[in-house]
Amino acid sequence: MRGTSSHSAGWPFDDRGVAYGDGLFETVLLRDGQPQLWEAHLARLARGCEMLAIPLPAQAALEQPLAAAGQGLQVLKLMLTRGSGGRGYQLPADPEPRLRWCLVPFVPKEACWMRGVHIRHCALRLGIQPALAGLKHLNRLESVLARAEWSTPEVAEGVLCDTEGRLVEATSMNLFWLRHGHLETPRLDRCGVAGTLRDALRQRVSLQEVERGPEVLEEAEAVWLGNSVQGLWPVARLDDAQGRELKRWNIRHRHRPLQAEAHALLGYPLFP
Repeated sequence: MRGTSSHSAGWPFDDRGVAYGDGLFETVLLRDGQPQLWEAHLARLARGCEMLAIPLPAQAALEQPLAAAGQGLQVLKLMLTRGSGGRGYQLPADPEPRLRWCLVPFVPKEACWMRGVHIRHCALRLGIQPALAGLKHLNRLESVLARAEWSTPEVAEGVLCDTEGRLVEATSMNLFWLRHGHLETPRLDRCGVAGTLRDALRQRVSLQEVERGPEVLEEAEAVWLGNSVQGLWPVARLDDAQGRELKRWNIRHRHRPLQAEAHALLGYPLFP
């Protein structure tokens, strides 16, 4: 991609991240070289390293890509694997992690902020694994399979439940809704990725973690999807897994306060 800067050469065939998804990644929005929610990204990476017993790289190594950043908006992707070694799935006794990174220019989807998006339920169900819940690990095959369920460009995202029917997230974004005047988001203690924007919003607004089935979205006065790169998208239409319309929302003033909180964290425009 034009304008790309990277340090990604040298992935050996026996790298455990390539072979097993044995590693973690972070996707960070940079504004004029300044990483947004940087401390939250580093904290999540540290939690993942602790859970997977991967040595956390030094702060200087993690910040090295920032020296290569330019002006405007870019996205930094950091990938950390356990490295090579070990016999089969057995962990190496003294792992030597590999850290790679890539910087690419980024243009947010402003129309999604303003007009809202069309989403659908996915047929795929996320496996329940509390040991990996919340982590942004490298094994994203469930999201890959879920995203393959639709090809129509008007559908922006797919909503995922776990195997017991609880709402979890979208394929690459967290999920939020307003119901009976209360802001709610799915609990992520069984599976799913705990987004840095989600965590930051929980510190700024009254956002309750709940266990609900997919029908709760049809009861909601407003629904949003969000992550730390795209910001917060209001949802204008929800379909079932067969593409049949379930509900529409008019994007009105009730959608803007939470969006304003999210965009203040990322430096994106605020809306009246």
